[in-house]
Amino acid sequence: MQTLSQLQSGQLHGIKKLQLKEELTHFPEEIFTLSHSLEILDLSGNNLCELPDLSPLKKLKIAFFSYNDFKEIPSVFKRCENLYMLGFKANKIECFDEDILPLSISWLILTDNKIKELPRSIGKLSLLQKCALAGNEILKLPLSMKKCRNLELLRLSANNLEEFPSFLLTLPKLSWLAFSGNPFCEKVSYSLQEHAYEDLDIQELLGEGASGEIYKAYSKTMKKEVAFKLFKGAVTSDGYAKDEMNAYMSTGEHEGLIKVLAKLQGANRLGLILELIPKSFTNLGLPPSLETCTRDTFKDSASFSLEGIITILKAICTAAIHLHSKGLMHGDLYAHNILVNEEYKSYLGDFGAASFYDTSKKEYEQLEVRAFGCLMQDLLNLCHDKEGKKYFNLKSLAKNCMQENVQNRPLFQAVFTEL
Repeated sequence: MQTLSQLQSGQLHGIKKLQLKEELTHFPEEIFTLSHSLEILDLSGNNLCELPDLSPLKKLKIAFFSYNDFKEIPSVFKRCENLYMLGFKANKIECFDEDILPLSISWLILTDNKIKELPRSIGKLSLLQKCALAGNEILKLPLSMKKCRNLELLRLSANNLEEFPSFLLTLPKLSWLAFSGNPFCEKVSYSLQEHAYEDLDIQELLGEGASGEIYKAYSKTMKKEVAFKLFKGAVTSDGYAKDEMNAYMSTGEHEGLIKVLAKLQGANRLGLILELIPKSFTNLGLPPSLETCTRDTFKDSASFSLEGIITILKAICTAAIHLHSKGLMHGDLYAHNILVNEEYKSYLGDFGAASFYDTSKKEYEQLEVRAFGCLMQDLLNLCHDKEGKKYFNLKSLAKNCMQENVQNRPLFQAVFTEL
């Protein structure tokens, strides 16, 4: 992070990334002195409510204005021809006017605002791959979004949608979809044994995600070590915390899922007590980067045997079969949400984007089959024995899972048979 005084004194000449967080109420005009170099601008966490024309920033690719005071999306980006990522998370945005975004946009973040209606012109964003709209007041999606044929990830949870936008099930590349917490969603609530917070001896922090923190803890009642997930708040980037809890509690028992043991007693805190997974398990992948947008990243050292990949895929596929038999779409089927050990034992976790659906419509499952195809493709790219019939059969199966006609994709049971 840089400072305004550094910018004003000329110390930042030629930089590609600028991040300022100094309770700014006005856009610093000195930023335009970086017009020949600046690619990433992050002015999140200030008090901005308007912007000047940003077209002089010819090289600008990524712009973040989250946690500010904007009430509308400023119409200042249209001529930023290289801008592909724009974020206005957690503002007070109500208005999203027509034709104000450049056609180069592929990643749009508008989580946690007050948007009721999207412009019809959003259908012109043919390069749009990732669109985060959770936590708004959207009543319906414009039919023009059918033209967003490159859309792969969409977050619609915690809005005011009266019915599911059925055209989404025809989009050729949509793979990661979340829509819980809307009026059209069936109200579900699952009971589970409750434990008081005082029953837990909280120990080390094991991990942290968008929805909460996971701690190692000791349960006095169960007399064993457990994992304790404490949810951060009512709304996350994927939706409502209570919907994630219901998804977790509905999963039942499966060898590829982390067992849910109990929930936290009382309404003041939202928390779940889970089976503690040994330290030998690590994340299979890393989240997407600014460059990969929708696809996971992996450590430089990541490499897998073909048999190891098949073992992982079988485990995750059976977990998906189990979930979809309950009418539950994971919504975030990614390598970074899979825990694996050296023997390739795997667990699918993180139900923040999970959504319940009508099982009579198989397209929901076929949509998620594409996410599984992406997972297959990513792992096969890291396989250290890329020869033989078995490898090429898996490549063909991944391609089949990702075909553009949603209804022609196999269901998870057929995928497992192929594996």
